[in-house]
Amino acid sequence: MEKKVALVTGASSGIGGATARELMQRGFVVYGGARRVERMADIQAQGVHTISLDVTDERSVTEAVSRIERETGRLDALVNNAGYGSYGAVEDVTLAEGRKQFDVNVFGVMRLTQAVLPIMRRQGSGKIVNVTSVGGKIYTPFGAWYHGTKFALEGMSDALRLELAPFGIDVIVVEPGAIKTEWSSIAAGHLRETSGHGPYAEQATRVAQALTSGPLHDRASDPSVIAMTIATAVTIHRPKTRYAAGFSARPVLALRRLLSDRAFDKLITRSTR
Repeated sequence: MEKKVALVTGASSGIGGATARELMQRGFVVYGGARRVERMADIQAQGVHTISLDVTDERSVTEAVSRIERETGRLDALVNNAGYGSYGAVEDVTLAEGRKQFDVNVFGVMRLTQAVLPIMRRQGSGKIVNVTSVGGKIYTPFGAWYHGTKFALEGMSDALRLELAPFGIDVIVVEPGAIKTEWSSIAAGHLRETSGHGPYAEQATRVAQALTSGPLHDRASDPSVIAMTIATAVTIHRPKTRYAAGFSARPVLALRRLLSDRAFDKLITRSTR
């Protein structure tokens, strides 16, 4: 039987790297894509095909998908994991940075999805996993641009799921909670650089500290938790439409459903002091 083929973006670290390894162990031919190919040397040594991929660059996306089609003739799973968190007060974040955040986290995901769909439609099968976040359902101060991208991706995934169902293609949303990756330090760095001085400095400093220390940071789950969730979703016949996994993911989403906006505001404010 022909091996199934998967493409994982953001495979140079964290969830992406762990997912590439997990899918390979489950028998997939795996292509790991990232801008910094040299940072994928470890997964390449383990058998993952590494590929230069910038999801915001049209030529890079086209060349990556063409290579996979040329070498394997199929694509069974796309894991849209590439993304980052741009934190800062709305007043302070430049529109150029806001556009960049959406370009990577939303438009990059959808452009790559567009590129692989002709392959999956011809097969009459395929699974697209969009890694959003609990941040696509909840909110934190200084995360407006980041949360905006994840809220958008949640809604777009729902619409896409309905469009692709007639072609036998599943769209799956994975919502990580607190995970031990570079994400927190990058988001905190953006926040300190953008709003660490001026009228928002005091609150921004507290939130940056909460991102990189404290209970959520200290008890964060290993990326393998999300990798196993993704691998399960793409290997079963009828996956769920959504999976929440990792430390605090399910409890915080349950609280968001139960609490009023004002009550949830107070909870988030307390947690970032």
